[in-house]
Amino acid sequence: MPTLGIIGSGNIGAAIARLATAAGTPVVVANSRGPETLTDLVAELGPLATAGTVEQAADAGEIVVLSVPLTAATTLPAALLEGKTVVDTSNYYPFRDGRIPVLDAEELTTSELVQRHFTGARLAKAFNNILADHIPALARPAGSPDRTALPMAGNDAGAKTQVAALIDRLGFDTLDAGTLTESWRFEPEAAAYTRLYLADPDTPAEQMLETPAAPVTAARLASALEGAQRVRVAKRTF
Repeated sequence: MPTLGIIGSGNIGAAIARLATAAGTPVVVANSRGPETLTDLVAELGPLATAGTVEQAADAGEIVVLSVPLTAATTLPAALLEGKTVVDTSNYYPFRDGRIPVLDAEELTTSELVQRHFTGARLAKAFNNILADHIPALARPAGSPDRTALPMAGNDAGAKTQVAALIDRLGFDTLDAGTLTESWRFEPEAAAYTRLYLADPDTPAEQMLETPAAPVTAARLASALEGAQRVRVAKRTF
């Protein structure tokens, strides 16, 4: 299997790394603190995992998972991901990222902002709409009757094909949610964001992290995406 580069060793990046190595895909994982801080994670992941610098993770393979805070993503060198297919897991959280005027004004979606920074990369947004603990909980082999579907958006058809194949290896079906302009449909507070994957969708927000996951079919995901109402980003506080 081609090596997967993963920039970001937080909850989502680590969950993707676990599924990748379990599926026989080598990974190079990097974070902002340096390879020496990834000893425990790499030991857990086993012989298919290597800790590297951000540059090494970016160079490791044709596909790179970018799973860092939004403001960190847009401070990385623009040339870092030149020519790469990038799985962008970004979300805009004002409490963490501060206010970003172009997002508040809805001039761009979050991933359009990331794509504007990495002009030479081919971006596909995915894995941003599901809680990290639910990623391993819902992963299933291809053909399983209870396989879960994840949305994906991007402007490049070839990149979406590559990312869909990767997500399939990791244990999920994908549903094409359109271009990056349409990716708001599965961003925070939208109908296809995190709560859709809860066993009890009415769980109070403060209890969501402790709530079990439940599979989501492609048909149910499609309905959520189609019926989504655009969240007024400027009014969001989290």
